[in-house]
Amino acid sequence: MGIPFNIEPNGVQKTAQPRVVDEKAKAKLQKAAKDFEAIFVNYLLQSMRKSVQKDEEEGGGFGGEMMQDMFDQELSKSISRTSSLGFGEMLYKKMTGESLPKETVKREIVRAIAPEQNSVVANVPPMLAKKGKSTSVTTAVEKYDDIVNRAAKKYDLDTSLIKAVMASESAGNPRAHSSGNAKGLMQLIDSTATLVGVKNVWDPEQNIHGGAKYLKQMMDKFDGDVKLAVASYNAGPARVEKTRTIPAIPETQQYVRRVMKYIDVFSTKKD
Repeated sequence: MGIPFNIEPNGVQKTAQPRVVDEKAKAKLQKAAKDFEAIFVNYLLQSMRKSVQKDEEEGGGFGGEMMQDMFDQELSKSISRTSSLGFGEMLYKKMTGESLPKETVKREIVRAIAPEQNSVVANVPPMLAKKGKSTSVTTAVEKYDDIVNRAAKKYDLDTSLIKAVMASESAGNPRAHSSGNAKGLMQLIDSTATLVGVKNVWDPEQNIHGGAKYLKQMMDKFDGDVKLAVASYNAGPARVEKTRTIPAIPETQQYVRRVMKYIDVFSTKKD
């Protein structure tokens, strides 16, 4: 005959575990349980990526690593909300004695698809579900209007393009630093910063001018095609030159769509 579940090996009856009954506490626990599962899934994704040899051309773009981190985090959240591994629900049931409410999962899926704010390394640009919904990001970016205007004039670029790239890369955070060592407002990696003459990547003036200069080079390379120039900023020009189209890389395709939406937002604000 087996030992009863509520009896310790020494024969002493277990003390009943306290149950969470407060509704506000339950709501917090629901989120924490799913977030725990998302962290675990993200760890698995990162471990798998490390085991796969990287294409030599990857990392050529400023925002590639940052966007990859964002993609992994959002994917992890989505997996944990839509295809539970059971860890989160098990923890929630242990604490409350109840199953994890399905309506909570649905709400969290919406948050994963269109969060108001995310955090990867610094302030990560929010997903633009609808035109004009990125007030906090646009406000942060527009603090650098004077510098952007000078850079746009110097390199013959539209200010909306520079702002859109800045919003997508760093959300207007001058201290943004990705795991791929991309830095500052325009997420310049060291080799490219040197190439475009930037000595201090943390200086907003130098960083924005450096990013604008590189954008101009990409615009010239691809005959003024904004989408191809933006794609090359993210994935590296070598990938884009192969087919003269946006590479079939989910992160890059998402990045281009994001920048184009931001261009729309900043163009509207300019009119």
